[in-house]
Amino acid sequence: MHRHPSYTRSRCNQLINRLGRLIYAQTRPVRSVVVAGPVDRIAYTDAQKLTDFRAAQIGEIFGPPWSTFWFRVEASVPVEWAGQRIDLLWDSQSEATLWIDGRTIQGLNMTSGDRPDAVLLRGAKGGETLQFQIEMACNRKFGASTAGGVYNPLTSPYQLKQCEIAVFDEQAWKLYFDATVLAQLERELDRESGATEKNWQGYLLNQLNRFANTLDLDNRDTWPEASKILDHLYQHRNASRVFNLSAIGHAHIDTAWLWPLAETHRKCERTFSSATAYMVDYPEYRFACSQAYQYQYIKGHNPDLYARIKHAVQAGQWVPVGGTWIEPDCNIPSGEALCRQFLTGQTFFEREFGSRCKEFWNPDVFGYNGQLPQIMRQADIERFLTQKLSWNAINKPENHTFLWRGIDGSEVVTHFPPANTYNAMTGVGNEVQELRANAGNFKDNDRASEGYMLFGYGDGGGGPTKRMLEVLRRVGNLQSIPPTAQRSSNEFFDRLEADCTDLPVRIGELYFELHRGTYTSQALIKRNNRMGERLLHDLEFLAARKSLVEGADYPAHEIDRLWKVLLLNQFHDILPGSSITQVYRDSEAQFKAFFEDGNKLLGTTLGTGAAPVNTVGVERTDVVEINHTLQAVHAKPFTTAQPIQPAAPVTLRHQVGLYTLENAHLSATLTDAGRVVSLVSKQTGRNVLSGPANVFEMYQDFPTNWDAWDIDPTHLETRTELPGAKSHKVTLQDPLRAEVEFTYDISPKSNMTQTVRLDADARVLRFDCHVDWHESKKLLKVAFPVDACSMNATYEMQFGHVERPTHYNTSFDIARFEVPMHRWFDFSEPGSGLAVLNDCKYGGSTFENVMHLTLLRSPKSPDGTCDMGGHDFAFAMLPHAGDWRSAGVVHEAIAFNLPLRMGQPIGHEPFVTVDQPNVILDTVKRAEDGQGLIVRLYEAHGQRGKATLRFAKAPTRVSRSNIMEDAGEEIDTRDGGITVPFSPFQLLTLRCQWS
Repeated sequence: MHRHPSYTRSRCNQLINRLGRLIYAQTRPVRSVVVAGPVDRIAYTDAQKLTDFRAAQIGEIFGPPWSTFWFRVEASVPVEWAGQRIDLLWDSQSEATLWIDGRTIQGLNMTSGDRPDAVLLRGAKGGETLQFQIEMACNRKFGASTAGGVYNPLTSPYQLKQCEIAVFDEQAWKLYFDATVLAQLERELDRESGATEKNWQGYLLNQLNRFANTLDLDNRDTWPEASKILDHLYQHRNASRVFNLSAIGHAHIDTAWLWPLAETHRKCERTFSSATAYMVDYPEYRFACSQAYQYQYIKGHNPDLYARIKHAVQAGQWVPVGGTWIEPDCNIPSGEALCRQFLTGQTFFEREFGSRCKEFWNPDVFGYNGQLPQIMRQADIERFLTQKLSWNAINKPENHTFLWRGIDGSEVVTHFPPANTYNAMTGVGNEVQELRANAGNFKDNDRASEGYMLFGYGDGGGGPTKRMLEVLRRVGNLQSIPPTAQRSSNEFFDRLEADCTDLPVRIGELYFELHRGTYTSQALIKRNNRMGERLLHDLEFLAARKSLVEGADYPAHEIDRLWKVLLLNQFHDILPGSSITQVYRDSEAQFKAFFEDGNKLLGTTLGTGAAPVNTVGVERTDVVEINHTLQAVHAKPFTTAQPIQPAAPVTLRHQVGLYTLENAHLSATLTDAGRVVSLVSKQTGRNVLSGPANVFEMYQDFPTNWDAWDIDPTHLETRTELPGAKSHKVTLQDPLRAEVEFTYDISPKSNMTQTVRLDADARVLRFDCHVDWHESKKLLKVAFPVDACSMNATYEMQFGHVERPTHYNTSFDIARFEVPMHRWFDFSEPGSGLAVLNDCKYGGSTFENVMHLTLLRSPKSPDGTCDMGGHDFAFAMLPHAGDWRSAGVVHEAIAFNLPLRMGQPIGHEPFVTVDQPNVILDTVKRAEDGQGLIVRLYEAHGQRGKATLRFAKAPTRVSRSNIMEDAGEEIDTRDGGITVPFSPFQLLTLRCQWS
């Protein structure tokens, strides 16, 4: 015969498709299907109380989006099907759950063709009646699907297209996948193989042609011989030195995103039920699942399913990973909040499954701060997995496997899956192509030969399908496909560490060159986050002190509950501002209850009174209002503040269109338009500004993709300086405080009121802003031009700082046109500079000598109402001599963010102090086991040395610990002090006990 490869290939594919249709060749309609709804997301027990059932029809349309319908189905198994496996075939063009006898059996989803079937009976007797229920959700894996965002009941996409039972033909199933994998491989080799694989490709096509000639679908006697032809092909193996692929099932269920939290709970039930169901037929199946929060929900609401999960964990098929409460954003949460993610998550995993996770599993987060390696190591984690940086817009990662070294020197083995996705094998018909792409993409062949692949439908959940599992079952060590086996995360990393040599080292933050808008979008949740971290910081210290000093009960349960609310809202699509409207309505309600409950606890702990209490570990001077009277006060760390006479009063002058505010430390001059034209630190005697500051700028904000996520570099070309204030007035003139109020028209739709304040003895000029914001696709910043010259600016990050370029010399510099920060950033030259503090903002930049704090955005997707309405925030300008270290910027930022609290006095002797200004007393809390207190400190300047802690009541026993509060080396306390060495950026955790 003449060669005719294209005809042969098409003929084989046609045959395989016909073979696939034989898998469910025998079907029957169900006897009856009735439906009740629409209802809300109700529990199964509540669904059993529904009474308004009606007959459901094939072709019927359901809605509205986010509603739920409950179907009750009866089916009769034909007598002639005795001995056969009976499956359900369901298609409602939506997500759905199969329930049998009150148990979730499996998720169902036909919108991607991935999960239309479920096992009902493994061995029918014939003639029996089956009864089951379907919980149909009027949404899909990626949320509610409506044309143009408007629901039309006549064109709803949620339609009952199929509800049948069928005989599962195992022989047709096996032969179908045997042929499918080989046909895909031949196609891929024909497309892209080099000369060395052409012989194998030709032989594959030849044998597939033999298979097609041998197999007669109507004559089962031909099937065994046809199967032998394929079995022979599967005996062809790879060479001895090749890239090896470990695979693990994965679903990456976003705890909220394009669906609300309540729908996530059902996604977990559907996904986890499917995973445990498939493990029965696929003992080699390994499924990884992170996020202790999701496990906790299932434990409390579906104990039967949770028992199945625990059994699968014991069998080694279900693999808990990650070690955190949820998969958190890693730019915005404070260092302490990230510690609590690990403490809360690892504690859960150890309690429930007997061991801690050894890897931080966070594949979909928008950048990773440079303290994470140290935080991981102190949470008993040595390994890290993500893939998100493969999305980088400018500079793709140079390695898939490397050592990530944090700013303190801690290291973790890091792997980026070479498939560059956590949703591998979701391209139906291209599974072999994706498997081969792992080897083709891998960038470390000179020093490693192991890669990890996370396969399954993710984001909206679902996880692996039977098709994926069948493909993986066959590839094994098949020639021209990387040797592939399903392995747990520990098994994979063990192989990787044994195999790799001379790993490259990457130091500091893993900056994500995309999604820079997530530092700013949804300003309210970012403010709630900062305020929530502050509340818990203060509450834990005050409760710990009260329990030690006064013997009061420590509200451990209540504090734990509050932490879990905060940690949940730090999920990487909630806190960054990239979710739908309902998610932020839910979050606002959660935070409302959080602050109500937290403030009640604070009231109980601190009491009602007029004493200003310093809840932080830094010394400070403030002006406070006590009984409607201003009072200057000074406070040592963790004490009640005492009245003082300031070094000099505040003066306020207004003349020739200029306001001048002055105290003992600085002098500021503002125009009637609100521009700061001079800011002088009296230590240097010079104006730190090179031009007007407090200048508001508007930018066009039209990202080409990912509206709420991205700020594109092209926005920099659309800068418009907003007009100055339209009105101004003095609102307070007192020897202790001066305030000037300015009002601005941002646009015809938006306006702002800003109060500029200078207090006696203050080293900062404070700006309190209220913005009524009603823009569309606009970005608001405030600018501060500084009379200084430096190649870098410094930004606070978790437990430290990071220097970033102020120029665009390289592509890496260009990529950092917008960067994350915490409470301050600074631009200095030797001798002087300016720090800008803030109370709830997380994004900004410094280019050349101009600092920008990013204030507000107005994206329209996925939340069309994002940031519309009122906003309150504050920032401050701190001119200084020397650099930011000698200027005490860290201490000033702490005091700016954690103001004095009013209550009953707690004494004038510091609860605890540290003698080195660069060592920050960050957290004081009760130990999780109730045995003493935990004191957490960090080195903030990048220096090394020794520090001595002293308590008002000296502890009798002090030991080193870590985030997990494990026992460590004891420290000598005989001289009444606790002296510890420290290294740059080190995180120190001490357990202090009093006998």
